Amino acid sequence: MTPTPPATATWSDLVSAALLGTARRTPPVTVRAGQSGAAALLDAAAVSTVRRRAALRPALAGERPAPAPADPRPPLPPAARHRLSLLLADRGGTGGGSRRGTAPDLTELLPQWLAAAGDRGYRAPEALLPALLDAARARTDLRPAALALAGPRALWLARLNNDWKFALRGIGSPTAVPGADDPENIRRLWEEGLFAERVVLLTTLRRRDPHTGLELLHSTWATERAEDRLMFLDSLREGLSATDEPFLEQALSDRSRNVRATAAELLSALPRSALSGRMAKRARSCVSLDHTPGSGGPAIDVEAPHECDAGMQRDGVAPKPPSGRGERSWWLGQLVEAAPLDGWIERFGGRAPAAIIALPVADGWRTELHDAWCRAAVRQRDADWARALLGAPAAPSQSAEVAPTGSSRDLAKLLTVLPEGERALWVAEFIAAHGLSDAFRMLGVCAVPWAEPLGRSVVDALDIARDAGSYPWSFSGVMGLAERCLDPAAADRLDMLTTITDEPEGASPGSGGYWSEAFQRLVGTLRLRATMHAELTQPEDPASNTEARTDRTTP
Repeated sequence: MTPTPPATATWSDLVSAALLGTARRTPPVTVRAGQSGAAALLDAAAVSTVRRRAALRPALAGERPAPAPADPRPPLPPAARHRLSLLLADRGGTGGGSRRGTAPDLTELLPQWLAAAGDRGYRAPEALLPALLDAARARTDLRPAALALAGPRALWLARLNNDWKFALRGIGSPTAVPGADDPENIRRLWEEGLFAERVVLLTTLRRRDPHTGLELLHSTWATERAEDRLMFLDSLREGLSATDEPFLEQALSDRSRNVRATAAELLSALPRSALSGRMAKRARSCVSLDHTPGSGGPAIDVEAPHECDAGMQRDGVAPKPPSGRGERSWWLGQLVEAAPLDGWIERFGGRAPAAIIALPVADGWRTELHDAWCRAAVRQRDADWARALLGAPAAPSQSAEVAPTGSSRDLAKLLTVLPEGERALWVAEFIAAHGLSDAFRMLGVCAVPWAEPLGRSVVDALDIARDAGSYPWSFSGVMGLAERCLDPAAADRLDMLTTITDEPEGASPGSGGYWSEAFQRLVGTLRLRATMHAELTQPEDPASNTEARTDRTTP
């Protein structure tokens, strides 16, 4: 006979007795002869569990989701599919220790692999979509490439799992944007979509047809919130042209200061806009060429503004300077930054940008004036001015001259204006002359894989650092960039650096062994990158095509 709990024994009574133990509390159940109190308690709990479950009414079945949409893109080759599974499995990293050993850091290679697979037009394997979405959820930097590779089936899955709702916001992924031949759905998404979906829609439309994107924004501009207007206005950077000027001029009168500032910035990137003309007139009134006899030659004379009037403020000049900055220098910098650079050539008697930069500047205004010209060169994407402001990378005083004390100059941004090949050569020569200490951000804006002069210059500088006896983790940032950005074809040539060398006198203890590990990891990572790219170019397995027919990812 199965023991049953007394009528007064509730489920909580049984649980309490189990937690306290039958040795401390007599179980509230009937105990048969020869049966222990603990066994009787467990039997009674089992009977009570069945009774409780039997009292539950079954829920109605929910509506079955529609099958996942088809993805017509080709599947990954088998080796590449296996590689992706390994990269996703290792995305937790190798730990936070300072000594990394010789194994490649797979977490740093995942973004590169995703970009390469996406460039080749592959789709992600259906079985790896959950892991891919988890990786994108954990790392926002992966989302654009991960969602592009995952395709429409990732969006289908995201609707079934709240952890993946970020994919439905369309951040970085234009996969859900209707085509140009579907204006009705474009209008519906613009009027009913989530904010981030609307940003992606506007950005995508600006890339396809800038005028259509502008008309869409104009249709709802008056009803948008200030913070939304700011983000939408920033999307106009895509395909910015003179046709956007009337809309941007209206935005100069916007209620939001940030919206007004962004509109002014965009207008100043159009050298022939009315705002650029107004700013040029103001800047020319402040900066002129002084030919005073006996001054030792022509020099640039600067008379900064004495006030920031309403017209200047409407055109985007912020009246209040940051802490520690003088008002007049703050206003001057904004005027010069927004003025078209071509106008200075006429202002200074037809001199080329390099000749203008070489002119002395009176009364200590040189840093302020050159910094503003640097920002203008970046904003207007003027390579001639960027080249002149950067100067010769191998000049003995270049590091101090290009970015003097107190300067806000951003060399990395200035380098982005140069063509890729010229940019890499400039940074290579800079490193050869000045070493790696000031080169990290410059390396970050160079095209991947690094061109041969740049790659060789970085490796030579690392070799010099090793011979100096320092520890490699002093250069861990550059070494990490080298692992991801050097041309994989350089691996065989770098093998010689993996040997442990004799440590020079005064070297840090054990530095030779640490450098050997670092170079082994560099060579191993380069070879792994070469293998990864080769796997993506292998012929696909015909059997893998059955994925699209048999795996509909239905529940």
